Amino acid sequence: MDVLINVFVALHIIGIASLLGGFLTQMKSMSAGTARFSPAMLHGALTMLVTGVVLVGLNQADDNPVNNIKIGIKLAVLVVILGVVYVKRDEETAPKGLFGAVGGLTLANVLIATLWT
Repeated sequence: MDVLINVFVALHIIGIASLLGGFLTQMKSMSAGTARFSPAMLHGALTMLVTGVVLVGLNQADDNPVNNIKIGIKLAVLVVILGVVYVKRDEETAPKGLFGAVGGLTLANVLIATLWT
């Protein structure tokens, strides 16, 4: 079971990398006002959602402790990110504030995951 959990942790990190990488590669475009939500950002957020739900289920099935408050907050933040990216994915440019908010919320999710013990 540990191997399966580690595989899904790796997939979860790949999703985070896709979402955060899509944001970071367009920071210069954001300052020019031409940034847009890329498909990689949408797919990264979806990957994070699916793998996160699977990880919670696998950890509970393996009788590992799960901090439900932490997971709930991370899920809420991810749903906001996913909603914004999904709704604005077809627009030519994203508003600077909204694009920055997605990057900030993604970073907040990473910090919640790593610093909250």
